[in-house]
Amino acid sequence: MLTTPVSVPDLRPGCAAEPKWDGYRAELAVYAGGRVLLRSRRGTDMTASFPEIRSAALAQLPADTGIDGELVVWERDRLAFERLQQRLARPGAAAAQAAREWPAHFVAFDLVHRGDDVTGWPYARRRAALEELFAERGLTAPFTLCPSTTDPALAREWLSWTAAGVEGLCFKRLEESYRGGVRSWRKYKNAMNCS
Repeated sequence: MLTTPVSVPDLRPGCAAEPKWDGYRAELAVYAGGRVLLRSRRGTDMTASFPEIRSAALAQLPADTGIDGELVVWERDRLAFERLQQRLARPGAAAAQAAREWPAHFVAFDLVHRGDDVTGWPYARRRAALEELFAERGLTAPFTLCPSTTDPALAREWLSWTAAGVEGLCFKRLEESYRGGVRSWRKYKNAMNCS
């Protein structure tokens, strides 16, 4: 799913809001037989650059799982996009060293596959299934469940997280299916993060 910019951070009825993180949009897939694929929104295979994500996916996620999310690197108490960029250019032994220095985290915000393709489900149902996956499997770092709310006051409060690396808000219609390559989600970018 692609996002369309909006000029105000108003959460409309029938929608949910999520923080928009300063990282790389990524899809994580775990296949039967132990294959893991971490790829960018444009389809670039990033798996070799983030071995800790691959290892955690094998250890914590069931086969036939696909999750949409944001790949981020924390440095002290803020997201460090520049560290994430540096990580992408390091395969092999350099990737393992970088994983120790600047470990990546995967902030999960949508479920696209769980045994079967769930992209036809409405967002509210996919979100409930994603929360269930986290609870059932006891997912821990490097996996993080992205917050989601239908409360406009809470969504606006998240805009104050800019110092930690929240760029703004992403809005999703509760009844909407997941449609890859289509501009359907709406995105509000905090003015303090625009350059």
